[in-house]
Amino acid sequence: MAENSFDVAVIGAGPGGYVAAIRAAQLGLKTVIIEREHMGGICLNWGCIPTKALLRTSELYHAMTHSDAFGISVEGVSFDMEKIVKRSRQVAGQLSGGISFLMKKNKVTVIDGQARLAGDGRIAVDGEDGASEITAKHIIIATGARARTLPGLEPDGKRIWTYKEAMVPETMPKSLLVVGSGAIGIEFASFYRTLGAEVTVVEIMDRVLPVEDVEISEFAQKAFERQGMKIKTGTTVEKLEPGEDSVTVTLKGPDGESETYTVERVILAVGITGNVENLGLEDVGVNVDRGHVVIDEWCRTGVDGVYAIGDVAGPPWLAHKASHEGIVCVEKIAGVEGVHPLDTSRIPGCTYCWPQVASVGMTEAAAKDAGHEIRVGRFPYQGNGKAIALGEPEGLIKTIFDKATGELLGAHMIGAEVTELIQGYSIAKTLETTEAELMHAVFPHPTLSEMMHESVLDAYDRVIHM
Repeated sequence: MAENSFDVAVIGAGPGGYVAAIRAAQLGLKTVIIEREHMGGICLNWGCIPTKALLRTSELYHAMTHSDAFGISVEGVSFDMEKIVKRSRQVAGQLSGGISFLMKKNKVTVIDGQARLAGDGRIAVDGEDGASEITAKHIIIATGARARTLPGLEPDGKRIWTYKEAMVPETMPKSLLVVGSGAIGIEFASFYRTLGAEVTVVEIMDRVLPVEDVEISEFAQKAFERQGMKIKTGTTVEKLEPGEDSVTVTLKGPDGESETYTVERVILAVGITGNVENLGLEDVGVNVDRGHVVIDEWCRTGVDGVYAIGDVAGPPWLAHKASHEGIVCVEKIAGVEGVHPLDTSRIPGCTYCWPQVASVGMTEAAAKDAGHEIRVGRFPYQGNGKAIALGEPEGLIKTIFDKATGELLGAHMIGAEVTELIQGYSIAKTLETTEAELMHAVFPHPTLSEMMHESVLDAYDRVIHM
């Protein structure tokens, strides 16, 4: 095979692309990955990882300012925003370097540059060293997505921010408006509110975290409001007028009335759109619909030898979905036996606000709409010894089963460490576990995980500690 000819070429080195490249190399396929910016993509450099570093700082700050409840006296607690941001960037940098190491370890060729499909398995690359061309039998588009903007609500990078600017503030704003209450918006709202900013969250839907189960959304909103957040649901942003160091905001509420006030900064978190531009997709016949590449269950685009994975291929927009899609795609290409298409109903979703939110499978409403007769179990954090000992008694675990078969249809959680707990139910769904196996499983004591057991028991009128 010629030096510039490969079995698999991956465009984009985010959590979908780099995982696909590693798996392809493991399977003996000559592999190249092309990245125009950062190894690790948005998730590692400007998303999942650095935001968790920021949120960890806010959690520690909250613990220190409330340490008296644990018998610890701490005086003069303060924070240094420059150091907070520096740590977050160092965490991202360390992991980005780790991805580069993995490419070398797995003998994946790395090309820095902008890639464009040229047809017939050819890829034109515009890199730092000039233009070049490579060929590949299989091309995987893994270019990810970027923040979506709305007409009249464009970011300026100074007073009106996207997630990128929100992650590297030079100073702490005294007040800010967060537009959108999905995972990105609520995580930033939690970070800034915990550090003392006056935060208002605007959501066009009738509840925050609108993709979550209604009961969890309602629980979350009450928790956020107790923390001092102002939540405005059923509300649209009519106008943003940047001033010298502030933004005048005009909102339209559910009653049709408008209100205007001023905040120091605005964070736009109104969704994402796929990076489909300047790739030559339309030129080679790849179908793009509403900013995302259209694929089948094996990530095929309909153009022979061209595939797409991750955010660029549509929801759910999650790093772990992208990684798994990459593996499914590559193993199908390599002819690995026993490969299954990705079942999105088994993909957990996590929001790292305070309290944390996590879920997998159907909401209660979705289960009913799908025609299931259901049994629902609930267990509150305040009934769990470990939660009380941690000083984290605020939360709820909810499970939904098919009444006839005992199939676990969905699980929904809010509270401390639910982003770690949810994987138990994800495994249960993958194994097609019923309530019987979950009831017979022995959960360790004292742990938060005991609530998962109790929630299942509650669905069948067998709960012990409530």
